[in-house]
Amino acid sequence: MSTAHTHLSYNDYAAGGYASNVAHAARGLLAALFAVKPRAEEQALEAQRYEEATYLSRMADDYEHIAPNLSAELRFMASRG
Repeated sequence: MSTAHTHLSYNDYAAGGYASNVAHAARGLLAALFAVKPRAEEQALEAQRYEEATYLSRMADDYEHIAPNLSAELRFMASRG
């Protein structure tokens, strides 16, 4: 979530009067409405990481009886993301 940042203080807004306060409130409302949303690329990357972690966990289950140490390493890798 992004926020709008200005270098003005409260006194700078109060000195302008009612109209400037309303304008400041409108700018704040517009900034909140058009805030930057997470990009699709970031969501796709997160989904890919989840799929990889799931794959490693399933692989660890397959090797549990054959190689317990390998299984533990695979689970550790899956938990790190």
